[in-house]
Amino acid sequence: MDGFSDVAFFGLLARKGSMAAAAQELGVTGPAVSKRLAQLEARLGARLLNRTTRRMSLTPEGETYLVDGGRLLNELEALEKSVSGHQALPKGLLRVGATLGFGRRHIAPALGRFAERYPGVEARLHLSDRPVNLVEQGFDVAIRFGEMPDAQLTARLLAHNRRILCASPAYLREAGAPGTPRELARHACIFIREGDETFGTWHLRSGGKTETVKVRGALGTNDGEAATGWALSHHGILARSEWEVARHVAAGALVPVLPDWHLPAADIYAVFRTGSDLPAKTRALVDHLVAWFAGQRGASSAPWSDALPQ
Repeated sequence: MDGFSDVAFFGLLARKGSMAAAAQELGVTGPAVSKRLAQLEARLGARLLNRTTRRMSLTPEGETYLVDGGRLLNELEALEKSVSGHQALPKGLLRVGATLGFGRRHIAPALGRFAERYPGVEARLHLSDRPVNLVEQGFDVAIRFGEMPDAQLTARLLAHNRRILCASPAYLREAGAPGTPRELARHACIFIREGDETFGTWHLRSGGKTETVKVRGALGTNDGEAATGWALSHHGILARSEWEVARHVAAGALVPVLPDWHLPAADIYAVFRTGSDLPAKTRALVDHLVAWFAGQRGASSAPWSDALPQ
């Protein structure tokens, strides 16, 4: 078999994560996949995967073969398109990663509309409370908050988004509203663990002043919707993205706390691999998402509860 087909085979195996899943996708047996991998490693003179009975992981040589081989396949595809003179249409499998709550509420509807527009694309949405690795996990696009990606990735801004402190009016009547960040230490606070952030530590700024506050509370979770529910049920003060609590603030069910103090920004980006040969399916989805969230960019952004297409 030629080198390009071997690269495509290895890319599929890395995306599927197991011999059995790759065999099912290819319509062959598991031993056939194992034999082809062994032949490939023998031809290259290098081990590409560390494998046990329970899991597989890329070796350094495997990661190089996957990343650089994928780039070569994309360059070959771009070359054939330029020679044929045909404009590429979005088609094929498109894997998208997003966080649980935001993915359910905003990315899933956007992806549904995208699928209607491009019937040649098979969209797969993966929702998780932890960031996905585009290269190692084979995703085409990931939705990320706050931090820009490394130099190997490209990001396009989808929406401006703040984190705010808020609580129910009933809780604030009972416990009193804090007047300074330091007073948060005597309040019941609701924790959300997001990625590898320090649990229970809030960083706030107001003008040139900054405060880092270690807060306490009986309730914590990795799910934003659960935390918002606790705040609505008067259990304490919550630090949460505006996209999730804006409608509750507008309805009066939650009230901003310390409005002159600001938490780190949580702008929302579509992240994808850098390259001029970006597949048509990926480019089309990113353009679609940018248009979908158009009302959430700029100085006059519409309220989150009213801004998005229905």
